[in-house]
Amino acid sequence: MASTLATLLEESIQLELNLAKLYTQFNDQFDEDEDFWWQLSMEERSHAALLQQEKKQPQPLAFFPENLLSKDLMALQANNAFIREHAERFSAAPCSREEAFNLALKIEMSAGEAHFQEFMESETGSLTADIFQQLASEDQNHAKRIREYMTANGISITGLEG
Repeated sequence: MASTLATLLEESIQLELNLAKLYTQFNDQFDEDEDFWWQLSMEERSHAALLQQEKKQPQPLAFFPENLLSKDLMALQANNAFIREHAERFSAAPCSREEAFNLALKIEMSAGEAHFQEFMESETGSLTADIFQQLASEDQNHAKRIREYMTANGISITGLEG
């Protein structure tokens, strides 16, 4: 169990850091949206830092919020690979503004990020979880914020099922 939790935690940290990197690329590429992308990037870094603090606790398993991490390691790994692949592709050949927003929305609705949002909206019953929720409360619901920003700025939502 301890190694499984450690693996899920590490993969979740990488997810947040990979997203922060991708959003920083978008920040650099799209002047008209740079504040929006910068804010999301900083929030993803903050999420990673909170998770990294959990790794440093002397007894992380005893107090670790059970529902904080996605339990689907393969989905987390696939999502990390997907984000890294797109970050590399966009480094070589920048994407369109619409593609950037739609990719971000797709990622925010994916396994690890959607699970994080569910955790943030759940009743925890755990002091550690309550503290984590309070620290990350300003950073909630990136998918909703991306959708709202897209709508307000006339950016089409494409390629999403459901």
